[in-house]
Amino acid sequence: MPKVLISDKLDPLAVKIFEDNGVDVDFKPGLSVEEQLEIIDQYDGLAIRSSTVVTSEMIAKAKNLKVVGRAGIGVDNVDIPAATEAGICVMNTPFGNSITTAEHAIAMMFALARQIPQANESTHAGKWEKKRFMGTELYSKTLGVIGCGNIGGIVADRALGLKMKVVAYDPFLTDERAAKMGVEKVDLDTLFARADFITIHVPKNDKTSGLINKDTLSKMKDGVRIINCARGGIIVEADLKDALDSGKVAGAALDVFEVEPAKDNVLFGHENVVCTPHLGASTTEAQVNVALQVAEQISDYLVNGAVTNALNMPSISAEDAPKLKPYVALGAQIGDLLGQIQDSAISSVEIEYSGTITEVNTDPITATIMAHLLSAQLSNVNMVNAMQVAQARGIDLKKSYSGSSEDHRSLVNVTVTGERGKRNVAGTLFTGKEPRIVNVEGMPVEAALTANMLYIQNDDKPGFIGRLGTLLGEQGQNISDFRLGRVAGGDHAVALVSLDGAVSDSTLKQINDIELVKKAVRLSF
Repeated sequence: MPKVLISDKLDPLAVKIFEDNGVDVDFKPGLSVEEQLEIIDQYDGLAIRSSTVVTSEMIAKAKNLKVVGRAGIGVDNVDIPAATEAGICVMNTPFGNSITTAEHAIAMMFALARQIPQANESTHAGKWEKKRFMGTELYSKTLGVIGCGNIGGIVADRALGLKMKVVAYDPFLTDERAAKMGVEKVDLDTLFARADFITIHVPKNDKTSGLINKDTLSKMKDGVRIINCARGGIIVEADLKDALDSGKVAGAALDVFEVEPAKDNVLFGHENVVCTPHLGASTTEAQVNVALQVAEQISDYLVNGAVTNALNMPSISAEDAPKLKPYVALGAQIGDLLGQIQDSAISSVEIEYSGTITEVNTDPITATIMAHLLSAQLSNVNMVNAMQVAQARGIDLKKSYSGSSEDHRSLVNVTVTGERGKRNVAGTLFTGKEPRIVNVEGMPVEAALTANMLYIQNDDKPGFIGRLGTLLGEQGQNISDFRLGRVAGGDHAVALVSLDGAVSDSTLKQINDIELVKKAVRLSF
């Protein structure tokens, strides 16, 4: 029976969900870091909120851990790269508190517009400062939404209901989606120039950290009002204070801070700042929703192999999981191989599915191929965001399906077009479960990918194999497998060479210097 640790406070219904699904569960919120590290190797799953920090140290000790589930959206308290390297699935619950957080952002916008917290405090103090608290209407004002995903989209919808104009910046927002939502898609500078209110709904990462700073504040309208219910650190707090002091910014409403718990902050006490202690997801409904969702998702993964709302692997239903697993592995190998031999920016990708593979859900396979392909050129690409990353970079993706394959029961054929032409790799499953590469660059090459390999393009003339073998032997490299593909009667060939160890930079250079070698690439899988 799989075993799960709940290390943060979750609604008690989560425990019942686990038990009903046949999962043994320990509810132990409040453990110290040392206590967590001592027991984490006992568990297959870990359910957390924001208090538990899943570090690389914890992951190293979690020898049996298969899944981490975050009851909420933000996963900045989870070392996802370390989890991925360890084969641990990381999930969140992006929809359970979306409405709650969006409503809080709208409430903060009202509080800013009418100075409600300040007026409340003044009135409680027995003052009647009616002339002091002159507000502004939301009607007909322009709201700039930075990040138009689940939460930002709900905020935009509510703002449109208030008869506001909404401009949105989001790299992944398509023109069609923007039109359907009723918002105007703009670039960031345009949003800054036009918005009377700005609300932030993006994760904190390398691109968004410090996004609102002295420079970007200077691009905004005089008297702009800013709301942040996303993550602390997206706003440079000292720069915001200077803008508030100068009157450039008329007010700010903040639910999140760079350092939390925020016991002291440069913005505290400012008369034009509304603060709340990270209450965005703090409603009874949201807490119940995310607890139930994370329990269902972790149970489904451990019991059925289903993947829902994963951040480092494609989502797979319980029904499809057993059938898809070998195909996903094949897609990963094809993407890895193509990504490592591709030597220019990618403009398009074409994936052809043939044979029995067309009978399964190919979306996770496609996401896997794209994630592994793009990871060779870009950082922080995973199965969840791969399609969005491709779209944002203008990569055209085409898929086609054929009910039969001439030589194989199933075939995945991927062609990448870049600045220097096309590259192609095809693969299949042997015995229905073992991935095999069967074609590279239009030439038949049957190969199983291993940890350390070489990909070589060469002139198809006598002497190449002998020279390569001699060179590798002189460098102490043992060839464990050698697969050659060639066009009959042609002058071009490719080789996939498996080695017992990785070749050094100097050895790779010597291989490239062989007269018959056009190109040699070091591969690792």
